[in-house]
Amino acid sequence: MARRLDYSARYPLHTTQEVYAAMMNRAHWDARIEELRKHSPNDIVSLDADGDGITVELRHVLPRDTLPDIAQLVVHKDMVITRRETYGPYGPETTGEYTAEIPGSPGTLGGTMRLFPTDTGCTLRTSSHAQVQVPFFGRKLEQLMLVNLVDLFRAEAEVTKNWLDQQHPVG
Repeated sequence: MARRLDYSARYPLHTTQEVYAAMMNRAHWDARIEELRKHSPNDIVSLDADGDGITVELRHVLPRDTLPDIAQLVVHKDMVITRRETYGPYGPETTGEYTAEIPGSPGTLGGTMRLFPTDTGCTLRTSSHAQVQVPFFGRKLEQLMLVNLVDLFRAEAEVTKNWLDQQHPVG
C-alpha cells in the first residue's frame, strides 16, 4: 500500500497569478535548478508554457554514495530521477500533477498539486504518494522518499518565494 504525504508551500503577499506566472517563466525554473545544483546534478529537460497550461520536465541525479545505506541496498548506481509536472490553464484555483520516474526502480512516486488563494497570499499544496515493492524494506524506502521529497519541495518553495519577492517587491 502506498504512503502519502502533503506539503504546502505558502506564498504570503503573492497572488496565485504571480505564482503561476513564475511557473511559466524559464528564469524562475533556472533559479530553482541553480539552487538544487548545489547539492547534486540537476537539469531542466524542457519547459512548455502557454495559455493551455504548463509542462516542465526536470532531471535530478542523486549520486549513489550520497544515498542512505538502506537505499544503497536496492540502488546499485547513481539514481536518475525524471520529474514531470503539468498544470492546467490559469484560474482562481489551478490544479496539476507530477510523476517521478526512476528507471529500474521497484517503485512509483507521484502526486497532485493545487494552487489556491488564501487570506494572506496563496498556497501550492502538493499531495504525494510513494510505493516501493521490495519485501521488508518497501515501507522504510517509501517513508525515506517522502521525507526527502519534502526537503526538495521546501528548497524549491524558498527559491520561488525569493524569486517572487524580487519580481514583486512589497511596500
